[in-house]
Amino acid sequence: MTYNSTLLRRPGAVAAGGLDAGVAAHYGDPFREQRLLAGIPGAVQGQNLAAVVDLSHRGVVTVSGVDRLSWLTTLSSQQLTGLLPGTSTELLLLSIHGRIEYDARVLDDGGTTWLIVEAAEAAPLAAWLTGMKFMLRVDVADVSAQWAVLGSVHSVPELSDRLCWQDPWPHVSPGGFAYTAVPEESHPGLDRSWFEYLIPLAELETAVGQRPLAGIWAAEALRIAAWRPRLGAETDEKTIPHELDLLRTAVHLSKGCYKGQETVARVHNLGHPPRRLVFLQLDGSQHTLPAAGSPVQADDRQVGTVTSVAQHFEMGPIALAVIKRNVDPAAQLTVCDADEKYVALQEIIVAPDAGQVVGRQSGFLRAPR
Repeated sequence: MTYNSTLLRRPGAVAAGGLDAGVAAHYGDPFREQRLLAGIPGAVQGQNLAAVVDLSHRGVVTVSGVDRLSWLTTLSSQQLTGLLPGTSTELLLLSIHGRIEYDARVLDDGGTTWLIVEAAEAAPLAAWLTGMKFMLRVDVADVSAQWAVLGSVHSVPELSDRLCWQDPWPHVSPGGFAYTAVPEESHPGLDRSWFEYLIPLAELETAVGQRPLAGIWAAEALRIAAWRPRLGAETDEKTIPHELDLLRTAVHLSKGCYKGQETVARVHNLGHPPRRLVFLQLDGSQHTLPAAGSPVQADDRQVGTVTSVAQHFEMGPIALAVIKRNVDPAAQLTVCDADEKYVALQEIIVAPDAGQVVGRQSGFLRAPR
């Protein structure tokens, strides 16, 4: 069935497409919504409440039973055994070759583990987990039709009694490793806390209450600025965690064996992921944006692909792209979309060699922390 949020009935709502079909791209003023979402004082005269984002199209899978955490630990990239109630983390389920198949936000309430995933992931993830139960005391359910998600950059006091996943990004989780070219204290992701509240779908309108709504475009712009990768956007059928800096939050390098671990360990030890995630500030002279999937070129040869793109309320047109590891970090890149070409300043996210610290490009215009 096609999902359409009840919040699409709000005045000015324009429906999103692609990964975010079923919720609003915006409610009439994407830049104002970004400022409201970021909680900038005075974004709207007389409006003191930070905005929330309708993420009710997200998938939600639950795993209950006494063996749930140890079982998910054996299957995934993350160490979940002993996870305390209310603690947020992230896990990946990989192919035998270490390629990302599922990326789940993880929260346990003491009796049930909640997995928040992209809309298209929920049903196949629940089916795959059910097929892996064997004799263990676990129960798996796809509860996407009963539960919604609300996102916010700031904690929402009136939702304090709800289950809430707080994104660990960009902090390096226990057992993790940072592949970024900047130290954690300078990571732009520190400017974006991120909360996802689990709400019974029937209570979605009530939960929003008097809070202003921001569309998914606003959330995506802040995500891109925070260098936060997203399954289905930054990933393809070949993506391994190292390329997107996901060892930072989603992989425990010293846990027990799991499918795909050999590739994770080998690439990490060699320090040479075949591709790397970069942040691009695009030439703002055009009145359009390149589409996700547009080729990235250096010296007239394609070296990668734009994966996410947005208009940021402060930085202008920005994007994430995945490019070949050996592209010169100082190279000027060009994004090509139909007849348009966009000059792109490259800011290194994943270092060309693991552990190598590469300074930011001097020409990049981001305010210092």
